[in-house]
Amino acid sequence: MLTLSEVTYRVGGRTGRRLLDNAHAQIYEGAKVGLVGRNGAGKSTLLGLIRGVLQPDDGTIELPRGCRIGFLAQEAPSGAATPLETVLAADRERTRLLTEREAGADPLRLAEIEVRLVEIKAHAAPSRAARIRVGLAAILFTEPDLLLLDEPTNHLDLEAALWLEGFLRNYRRTLILVSHDRHFLNAATTLTLHLDRGKLTLYSGGFDAYMRARTEAARRLEVMARRQAAERQRMQAFVDRFRYKASKARQAQSRLKALARLEPITLSVAEPPPKIRFPDPPQLRPPLISLNRVSTGYVPDKPVLSKLDLRLDPDERVALIGANGNGKTTLARLLAGRLAPFGGEVTRSHKLVCGFFAQHQIEELRPEAWAYDHLAELMPAALPEAVRTRLGSFGFGQEKAFVPVADLSGGERARLNLALVTHAAPALLILDEPTNHLDIESREVLVEAINEFPGAVVLVSHDEHLIELIADRLWLVAAGTVRPFEGDLEDYRRLVLERSEAAEGGRPNGSNTRKEARRLAAERRHELGPLRRQARRAEQEVARLTKERDALDRALANAKGNGLSPGEALKRRAELVRQIERAETEWLAAAEAIEREARPPPFPPPQAAEG
Repeated sequence: MLTLSEVTYRVGGRTGRRLLDNAHAQIYEGAKVGLVGRNGAGKSTLLGLIRGVLQPDDGTIELPRGCRIGFLAQEAPSGAATPLETVLAADRERTRLLTEREAGADPLRLAEIEVRLVEIKAHAAPSRAARIRVGLAAILFTEPDLLLLDEPTNHLDLEAALWLEGFLRNYRRTLILVSHDRHFLNAATTLTLHLDRGKLTLYSGGFDAYMRARTEAARRLEVMARRQAAERQRMQAFVDRFRYKASKARQAQSRLKALARLEPITLSVAEPPPKIRFPDPPQLRPPLISLNRVSTGYVPDKPVLSKLDLRLDPDERVALIGANGNGKTTLARLLAGRLAPFGGEVTRSHKLVCGFFAQHQIEELRPEAWAYDHLAELMPAALPEAVRTRLGSFGFGQEKAFVPVADLSGGERARLNLALVTHAAPALLILDEPTNHLDIESREVLVEAINEFPGAVVLVSHDEHLIELIADRLWLVAAGTVRPFEGDLEDYRRLVLERSEAAEGGRPNGSNTRKEARRLAAERRHELGPLRRQARRAEQEVARLTKERDALDRALANAKGNGLSPGEALKRRAELVRQIERAETEWLAAAEAIEREARPPPFPPPQAAEG
């Protein structure tokens, strides 16, 4: 289907940096490929080369003659046409046949047109198109031979992402998908193409399978490198010993030649993404926020949300779920204090400070100003060293702190925005789609930072992996209100898919047996939130104790004891080891309990459910 042979592409002409360097890949027809790599590796450039809008400096890209390529435009189409009209117009054959029918044709031709309209399901097209987003829909609707999607879930809600996931799983033609959502990649792809330092490597399986294979390959390479180093050392020792001994001179010369031919094994050492550390908030008494019969919105007589009875405590992790337009951002703004209630009672902890991350804030950063300038303005009483230290907690060293925002990458701007919204050490973080500009490695760093943060977190995200790793509770925003969702993300995913099946005229919206299974699953997971908090506290305790033990080890190695005598330092170390073991035991026990509670019960076979 697609063959890349010795492809080289440089940024800035023949002397510029190579994004692709003699790259090879072969994609068979019908393959579903996830294209992965760090931000800036050249994934979007590779899609441009495949589409033909860019030309390689060297090498060839071969596609079958007449291959129809569909590419997701990053911006929705504009113009006078309605979104539905834009989507339907993407199917040119349907549009042409309908136009011909309306113009009037002879009876035989009209019969042919009607038969063809039935074959392509033209009569069901409006209802089908109405369920798909503009831009994305226009591409999917035509079912191109090669479908290229560059971050298709960035502007979708979880419901639309689930629908797209199912659509791509059943897509009959070839697909290349760029995404930083590992759950989406696992669900939608069967091959993984890794772009790293100009080279392409194809792996079998989705993202998790690729990670396992890559880790194993790196381990094997490390073993081979150690063996080669030992062999090189042994050969060099022979040469050094016998180079000038007449009886061994020929053998020594032979070893020298072999040593010169020994191609060194270079270990691939990728630069790790910068760490993120949120400032520690003050400890506040619960609740942080409570809502009693609250309504809110933007027009007083037309509330977006009503009858809100919710409570948020200091260590809670809540994810907001529900379709776009239902009011997730409205609730986030209310919790952040940026939207006033129309009625009801809102009670806040007296010293509560909220950090509110929203996508539009990244676009509002001043392009000409440094990262340092932005943060220093929010911390006028802080010394310059304190500002630089805070920036360092978000991956901005000296070389990045004084770079204009216009020259920062999307991920760097997202990290800068996180630094800005947490400048006052908030006890509540409200994060509205914080990962849209982050690659997979940076998302894992953000997960680690959030899980180490001792305050409360409210998360809005379409990234299921992120929600599963962070959230203890789900709040469903739907039907003009917000209620705790009894169950986990898997229950919600199942509910969304069942509704989708029902909307498409499939099976009825769940049987009594399925509803009972969900009810039992929710009951078994009732303790899941406290267990996750227990596991997180134990994990944080392990990290804290391990850090102290490592610092003590370094002090002992340097004949110091961190202010303790050698005997006291050794005694303290033994105590730390015991405390780490206890915390690890508690952590593992909680993790195992979570796994048991979260495991959904097996559903009965379809025939039993129907009966």
